[in-house]
Amino acid sequence: MRAVALGIVVGAFALAVSSLTGQTADGRDRDHDYDAPKPGSYELPVVRRASGGTLIENTGKSVDLTELTRGRITVLSFIYTRCAAGRACPYASNTLGQLQLASVNEPDLAKQMRLVSVSFDPAYDTPQRMSEYAAAMRETEKGCEWRFATVKRDELNAVLNAYGQAVDSRADAADPQGPLSHVLRVFLIDAQGRVRNIYSSATLDTRLLLADVKTLLLERQR
Repeated sequence: MRAVALGIVVGAFALAVSSLTGQTADGRDRDHDYDAPKPGSYELPVVRRASGGTLIENTGKSVDLTELTRGRITVLSFIYTRCAAGRACPYASNTLGQLQLASVNEPDLAKQMRLVSVSFDPAYDTPQRMSEYAAAMRETEKGCEWRFATVKRDELNAVLNAYGQAVDSRADAADPQGPLSHVLRVFLIDAQGRVRNIYSSATLDTRLLLADVKTLLLERQR
């Protein structure tokens, strides 16, 4: 059963990747047909403080979310491993994977950026399943760190509410896109633990994320 579920996720991941194959040399595609901004040519406002909550990492270790949103620039994505909607979790995980690949040859990114994928499906996403998901999503162990965890069950609602992450059960648990319906939200958090941008499925673009991360890096240097 695990192999089947993981196969569905990997298939959706491949679909998300294939949607990027129409990119031009400057990274444009049909969904993001614009020039990426130059890092440091703009400022990102402080949206709010990034909230905490107890997580269980894929290693089985408990950690507070605040520990993963301080000290480095963090890109935080809420996902669940059974999601097979191409423009949702697989798309977000693909984008984070592209960020990790970009950091392999950029020492500043590798040292100062952190990626975090947090599941809101604790009943299903055990540490073992999160480890399987991590292995399926990562293309390299090099570059910046990428942490995988699940929200502790009794703190799930508080964490989701704090981040405005809507999640509902689908009427049909066998829906091919997955049993849970949710709005895609990916958060850019600075080293001080402040949310600086929130991306949706329409605005989640690797080029924009890289420009935003590098803008925050330049801000730290000033």
